Parts: sequence; C-alpha cells; structure tokens
Amino acid sequence: MSKGSGDRIFRAIAYSAAALILLIAVVFVIALFIPALPAITKFGLGFFVSRTWDPVRIQFGALPAIYGTLVTSAIGLLIAFPIGLGAALFLAEDARLRFLRGPLSFAIELLAGIPSVVIGLWAFFVLTPLMRDSVDPFLKHTLGFLPFFQGSASGYGFLTAGVVLAIMVLPIMIALSRDVIRAVPRSLREASLALGATNAETIWSVILPYARVGITGAVLLSLGRALGETIAVTMVIGNRPQITSSLFASGYTLPSVIANEFTEAVGDVYLGALFYLGVVLVLITIAVNVIARLLVWRFTRGETVSA
Repeated sequence: MSKGSGDRIFRAIAYSAAALILLIAVVFVIALFIPALPAITKFGLGFFVSRTWDPVRIQFGALPAIYGTLVTSAIGLLIAFPIGLGAALFLAEDARLRFLRGPLSFAIELLAGIPSVVIGLWAFFVLTPLMRDSVDPFLKHTLGFLPFFQGSASGYGFLTAGVVLAIMVLPIMIALSRDVIRAVPRSLREASLALGATNAETIWSVILPYARVGITGAVLLSLGRALGETIAVTMVIGNRPQITSSLFASGYTLPSVIANEFTEAVGDVYLGALFYLGVVLVLITIAVNVIARLLVWRFTRGETVSA
C-alpha cells in the first residue's frame, strides 16, 4: 500500500467517524423532539411559564422543574466555587506543601469516579439526617429572618440537593481551574514577585484577573454537569413540583421529574410532556456548555498566541 493511499484511507476513516458522531447527535435530537410533539402542540411556549404539573387533569408546565434545576445548581456552584478555586490555587501555586498535592489529586480523581447513585445513597442516609437535625435548624435559628431559611426543615429539599451537587461538581471545577491557572504565563508571576509583591498579592492581583475568563468557563462547565444530574438529586430533593423561596422546601428538577414519572406516564400528552422537559434540559445544557467551551477556548487560544 502506497503512502498516498494510506493517507486517503486514514482521512476517510476520520471523516466517517466525525460524520457518525454528528449523525448520532442529529438522530438523538429528532428522537427526543418527535415524542414531545403532542405536548408541544397542546401547550406551546406556555409550557415554560406554567406552574401546574397535574397528570390527573393532563395539565403540565415546566416552570417548577426549571426553577428547581436553576436553584439547586446555583446553590451547588455557590458552595463549590470557593472550595474548588482554593483547591485549584493550592495545586497550581503553593510550593510549600508539595507533598500534599499527590494525595489531594488522588482524592479528587477518586471523588470524580464515584457513581452518582452511591453519592445519592450516602446523601440519603447520612447527609439528609445531618441537614434535618443540625444544619437546617442552625440556619433557621441564625438566618431565619430571611425568606430563604424559613419553613419546616425535613432534610429533603433544595438546600440538600444543592450540597450534593456541590460535591459532584467539585472534581471538574478543581481540575479545569487548576489547568487554567497553570496556563498563566510564568513571566507574569516572576514580574510581580520581582516588583516586591507577595505570593498572595500576585495571586490576587495578577493570576486571578488574568485567568478569570478561563475560570468562568470552568464554572459554566461545572454548571452543565450540575444541570443534568439525576439520581442523586432525585433521592434528596423531595420531588414536589412547587416554587417557593424557602431552601428547606421540597422541589423538583428537570431530570428528577423525568426519572420519577417516566414509567408512570400514560397517554401521548403525559409522555410528551416528559420528552418536552428533556428538550428543555438539552437546550439549556447545550447553551451553557457552548458558552463555557468558547470561554475556555478563548483563554487557551490567547495563551497559545502569546506563547
């Protein structure tokens, strides 16, 4: 076989593989959209703003599930961001405790490899009682003047689900933030230190401002992970379609509605409503991931050009 024919065969295989991936994505979207047509036809865009989810009366709206998805994801990111950024800075910048980098990196990889159902079981049997007996009462006693921390604390609800999501997105947030921080040109660090700045001042005034675009992309990629989490959240959120300001209250997310009710869906409209939720979830996730990838690409491309 000549070198030219080998190159042509390799290109044909590569192009075919790329086309196959694109075809799978298109078929997936079509397969998700077609079963949703009965609900799309019946409810239209009003599906996005309706607060009713009543299988008995065949009235469905996505707003409670969208609200629950956004609230739990926001809680998870608010908890995970300072922890993840701190761990990433330690792994990328701290030279005094290098012997801890290996164990910490191993722990992060181990956490990333734990199945979500196992985390869900731990949250159900350990975290939920802890939230019910200790954390929720403390927050209610301390911050009860805020509407977010009012109401009965059963342990199941938005706050517990947010804590679970924080645990699950930490590995990806730490790994991506660490890579972004390491991509900051060493010349900037050295110039800052040469001007008399301390390590803390260099991190705060030079590294973080330079890496903020990439870190934002890492946060958004973590958000994409949080938006689609299903089983662990389903086990602790309480699974009740409602919109409330209390973080102690039970709720629903887009994935948890689908997971809970898919086997019980009777009729084209009910089943179509669940597929419609799937369409909404896919659109939100794609939008978040595209924005995140663009931000990370912009940062890494800038580093390549400057290098």
